[in-house]
Amino acid sequence: MPPIYQRRLGEIIVTALSDGYLDVPYDVMLDISAHDAEQILTGEFQLSPPRVAVNAFALRTAGRVGLIETGSGTSMGPTLGRLPRNLVAAGIHPGEIDTILLTHMHPDHSNGLSDDAGQAVYPNAELVVHEDDVAHWLDDGRMAQATERQKIRYFKAARQHLAVYQGPLRTFRTGEVFPGVTCVPIPGHTPGHTAYVVTSGGESLLLWGDTVHIPEVQFARPDVTMVFDSDPAAAAIMRRRVFDMACTERFLIGGTHLHFPGFAHLARWSGGYRLVPEPWMLEMQG
Repeated sequence: MPPIYQRRLGEIIVTALSDGYLDVPYDVMLDISAHDAEQILTGEFQLSPPRVAVNAFALRTAGRVGLIETGSGTSMGPTLGRLPRNLVAAGIHPGEIDTILLTHMHPDHSNGLSDDAGQAVYPNAELVVHEDDVAHWLDDGRMAQATERQKIRYFKAARQHLAVYQGPLRTFRTGEVFPGVTCVPIPGHTPGHTAYVVTSGGESLLLWGDTVHIPEVQFARPDVTMVFDSDPAAAAIMRRRVFDMACTERFLIGGTHLHFPGFAHLARWSGGYRLVPEPWMLEMQG
């Protein structure tokens, strides 16, 4: 069965779609020892080394079809790049998608924009990205300061995809970016890292991008940052702010790197935070 999960949010049908997963070494985490991280994962019955889920979310509303994140394409190995086939299995043709919202332009979020021939995978879609993220990846000065790996995987890749979607590219700073979807800038992981709040029928869903990568560790230890954070200190501060917002507002959450399908609530717990997966309810299916 394809990894697809639909949830109705008022008049909007949100479909969680898996792009796959990636097993990562412990050294991608900063400010925690491998031993301590493994202890947390073992206590939560999780795999060691850590397994990072990669999810995307499609939105259907009022004759519009949007997609939040595009996955990794063919760039990150055989366990990823499954989003296109899962979209089709969900009854969504790439040509139907009129808007693509990115939380930011890292490879597992934006490399799925283009195929191996450099052509748009979503030929009728407008690409929507926070203007600070676009400015960051197009900044020659920042690129010159990056490592060779960062130049190739982040800067050059982002520039290639932006060039393909240059005509239908829209940037934003605040406000509604798609019907029922409002942006919430949460810089730190990248300068333009953005969450989206989807609201309809009195319900709200917070799609929070890369607020966490390894959930069990970062809920217990929000100070733990990642080697791919543009500004680790800012990312840690923002993570706590987003966690507190999610708890206070009692948002339903969807995360790119929460275990599929990723719909849950967040609660404060023993000095840290605890994820409470949402139960499956038939009446909420699209």
